[in-house]
Amino acid sequence: MDFSSFLTSLGTSFLIFVVLMLLFSWLSSKPGNAVIYYPNRILKGLDPFEGGPRTRNPFSWIREAMSSTEQDVISISGYDTAVYFVFLSTVLGILVLSGLVLLPVLLPVAATDDNGKSAATTSNGTFSDLEKLSMGNVKSESPRLWAFLLALYWVSFVTYYLLWKAYKHVSGLRADALMSREVVRSEQFAILVRDIPPVPEGQTRKDQVDSYFKTIHPETFYRSMVVTNNKEVNRIWKELEGYKKKLARAEAIYAESKTTGKPEGARPTNKIGFLGLIGKKVDSIEYYNAKINEVTPKLEVEQKVTRKEKQQNSALVFFTSRVAAAAAAQSLHAHIVDKWTVTDAPEPRQIIWSNLKIKFFQRQLRQYVVYVLVALTILFYMIPIGFISALTTLDNLKKLLPFLKPIVNIAAIKTVMEAYLPQLALIIFLALLPKILMCLSKAEGIPSQSHVVRAASGKYFYFIVLNVFIGVTIGGTLFSTFKTIQKNPDSLVSILASSLPLNATFFLTFVALKFFVGYGLQLSRLVPLIIYHLKRKYICKTEAELKEAWFPGDLGYGTRVPGDMLIVTIVFCYSVIAPIIIPFGVVYFGLGWLILRNQALKVHVPAYESYGRMWPHMHTRILASLILYQVTMLGYFGTKKFFYAAFLIPLILLSLTFGYVCSQKFYRFFRDPALEVACRELKEAPNMEQIFRAYIPPNLSSEKIDDEDYEDALSQVSRSGSFV
Repeated sequence: MDFSSFLTSLGTSFLIFVVLMLLFSWLSSKPGNAVIYYPNRILKGLDPFEGGPRTRNPFSWIREAMSSTEQDVISISGYDTAVYFVFLSTVLGILVLSGLVLLPVLLPVAATDDNGKSAATTSNGTFSDLEKLSMGNVKSESPRLWAFLLALYWVSFVTYYLLWKAYKHVSGLRADALMSREVVRSEQFAILVRDIPPVPEGQTRKDQVDSYFKTIHPETFYRSMVVTNNKEVNRIWKELEGYKKKLARAEAIYAESKTTGKPEGARPTNKIGFLGLIGKKVDSIEYYNAKINEVTPKLEVEQKVTRKEKQQNSALVFFTSRVAAAAAAQSLHAHIVDKWTVTDAPEPRQIIWSNLKIKFFQRQLRQYVVYVLVALTILFYMIPIGFISALTTLDNLKKLLPFLKPIVNIAAIKTVMEAYLPQLALIIFLALLPKILMCLSKAEGIPSQSHVVRAASGKYFYFIVLNVFIGVTIGGTLFSTFKTIQKNPDSLVSILASSLPLNATFFLTFVALKFFVGYGLQLSRLVPLIIYHLKRKYICKTEAELKEAWFPGDLGYGTRVPGDMLIVTIVFCYSVIAPIIIPFGVVYFGLGWLILRNQALKVHVPAYESYGRMWPHMHTRILASLILYQVTMLGYFGTKKFFYAAFLIPLILLSLTFGYVCSQKFYRFFRDPALEVACRELKEAPNMEQIFRAYIPPNLSSEKIDDEDYEDALSQVSRSGSFV
């Protein structure tokens, strides 16, 4: 990519961002759009327009985002969101401190070396202005390479310091959340028990679980809830809920017809055949009322059958104190590892009920199978991404497809293709993958939604690093120098290493496209806005349908965090090779912090709360990116014949040691609840029955439910003990 194409890409992306930001300022001031731009505030009963939409400064959102505190984020969007902003702030700090040293030192060192031109040329002898600012412009064996080596040490030590500081801060946030005296969290009084042995003769599953935990925890055991096979009851429940929604819609249509037509209105009708397209035409209100009256008794019968006859080999066990549940969750209950497996309970809204029955060794086997499938996915995705990387330079495209030369040589087409085509193709291609990885992670037998998100996030991170970063770099190099490698296979390593700076322009435009266009679209919310107004005009008839149309969902950590990690990896690995990329990384994370702060405070609604359990995974992957950076630079210094590159080996070992120390010092608190945190007394004694009923699945919940339906398992010990 030449310098003019790079500037075209950057300028156009910035212009798009400015237009999107102005659109946001205008559209968000319209009262009719409040549910799109302020849904979080509306759901919490807050005024979406503080001071009124007419008097409101269109850019006041910037001031509000920057003046908001961490406690504001926690109160509106929860601890997981606050931890995500710790991640953004930490990476931003690393890049700012690194850039303050690397930019004024390395750019002049690279640019003033007049003897490096031949070493950094591509196979056809071209050399762009941007590449003169890279390490590729420094000749081999030059003493100037010491500056780049010391810069690598600076970036590494800045990363160690800020990661350590962030880990301590996030640990404190998690402790504050879990030791809160004001909020009663149901999951702190429960544990999840899996792999329960077969029921002894003469006992029910309920009796078996109760007697086991009464014996081990006689003073603090409260009761248990055996997990059931809910497949059939869930089907009937969904059918009933569907009829209720259709009835509400039919009644809304009927009420609307009274105001727009005749006073008596027109009763809605529908056909009861395939997809409502064929069959007998019936009165919708009467039909759905009849269906509800028909299905409701079926549901009640199936609920009783499910609770009594479809009990499985897992259960939720409740304790009268937080400290008792915390101690039980991290204790070994059985001498055989695949019996009575105990972990802390997820939030009620997070539980994946269908996974709780999966046995211990089945979970292990599923995990290995999923890992193999993910590895195969990575390998097979490498092929199309390699072809996409070939489009990075038009010279490669003309070599592969000579008949395109007349079209590609047109100046306007050439500029647009070089500026956007490879980056857009890559971004669209990556958008197809996350759902596959979520399904694979769920298939491992993971019991909670937040754990599935963390697992899918890890898979997605390794995928994009291996395929996007390494795949694009190697793929582009192989295409551009294929003939040279054919003639001299021994030159493969040196060509790959020396071509690393030449891929910097691709990643510069990739990062710019991500933060200008990507964040611009997130801020403007044009797509959700258009979809909402179309649904409101043509589809939605009830308040529930309207809410479903504008409900924003969460920040989507499963894809957002790996996407951010890709930028971290790219900026790390090119921070010394091509320091000009550092400001792009700073803008990406700085703009991301600002825009996502606004979205977290006003738009997105958390789907779950794990109290920062994503942080150890974020920390590990930042460190993995740093180690990849150090290894890459070790190889690159080798191609420069800089023999002092061996000084990087201790730095790599130091990174591994740092990761090990952090894991040993901090990680266990994110895996197991700490007793000193759990032992803090609550301001008020919790309602244990309310905690128990919070875990009853919606498809088993009923106004008519009583203890007999759950075969009451209240222990006979005193309930007068303290609740902490």
